Amino acid sequence: MFAEALAAVEGSVLAAALRGSTWLYPLVNAGHIAGIALLFGAIASFDLRLMGAWRPISLDGLARVLVPVAATGLALAAIAGSLLFIAKARDYAASSLFQTKMLMLLIGLANALAYHALSRRWRRQRAGTGPLPAAVQRLQGAVSLAVWLSVLVLGRLVGYF
Repeated sequence: MFAEALAAVEGSVLAAALRGSTWLYPLVNAGHIAGIALLFGAIASFDLRLMGAWRPISLDGLARVLVPVAATGLALAAIAGSLLFIAKARDYAASSLFQTKMLMLLIGLANALAYHALSRRWRRQRAGTGPLPAAVQRLQGAVSLAVWLSVLVLGRLVGYF
C-alpha cells in the first residue's frame, strides 16, 4: 500500500513536471537550499550563543530575532523539500540516508521545542532568576548543533548516493 502511494505521488502531473522541466526542479532545489540556509544559520547562531559566544547579547533578544527566521527557513525547506521528494518518491523513501535525515530532523525539532519549553518552565519556577544554568545551555547548544549538522550532511549525501 505504501509503495502504491509513493508510485502514485511520483506519477503525478506535478512530479512529472518537476522531472521534465529544465528550470522548475533547479528553482525548487534553490528554494530548498535557501530555506536550509535560513534555518541552519538561525539555529547555528543561537546554538553558538548558548555555547558561550556573543555573551553581551541576551538569549531572549536573540530568540526574538532568530526563531522567526528559523521558522521561515523550516517552512521554505519543507515545502521545497516535499516537491523535490515527489520527483523521486520511491528512491528517497527507500534510501537509508534519507530516512536517517528525516529522523535527525525530527530529533532536531523535538530538541528545539524541548529547550524552549524547559526555558519557560525554568523561568516560571524560579521567577526572575534568569536563563538556564550555563552548563545546561552549553550542552543544549552542542547537541543541537551536532544534530542539525548531521541533517545538513545527510541531506547532501542523499543527492549523491
